[in-house]
Amino acid sequence: MPVRFLRNASELADVSMESPLPVQVANAKPVPADTLLIATTTITTDANRDLLSNTATELPTLDGCGQYRKLVWFYFRTSDAATNYRILARATDHNGAPLGTGWQEIVPPTTLPGGANSWNRIEIPATTDGYYDQYRVEVWRTGGSDYSLTSKIIGVR
Repeated sequence: MPVRFLRNASELADVSMESPLPVQVANAKPVPADTLLIATTTITTDANRDLLSNTATELPTLDGCGQYRKLVWFYFRTSDAATNYRILARATDHNGAPLGTGWQEIVPPTTLPGGANSWNRIEIPATTDGYYDQYRVEVWRTGGSDYSLTSKIIGVR
């Protein structure tokens, strides 16, 4: 006995390759997300080093992020060396220039979660919406030896 469905108010149709069963997802909207960064960083004791290994404190790690309400930072650490991170953010004008000097600190120096050979995830910002144009993610170790940190950051609209 074939499977049938109501194609319109009065027509029954058999399910086939030419006439598949219609499916509609109810009350679900896809959440658009874009990959913004994939990088491997050597973590040292330099507190001004960002995920791109930039030590110039005015350079952003991520730019053009104003359309994203949240960033999600996935990372893999190869060591359990004591490590801190700090996240800074700022807005820019229509030409991409910062509105002022410096940064707003949205995450103060905090211990980076996770042990050796572990995957972890941090939401930026953790509790509110972001919509900042530029972010700077600084990571440095406070103990142990230098190690590699592989990161992926996605922006969520």
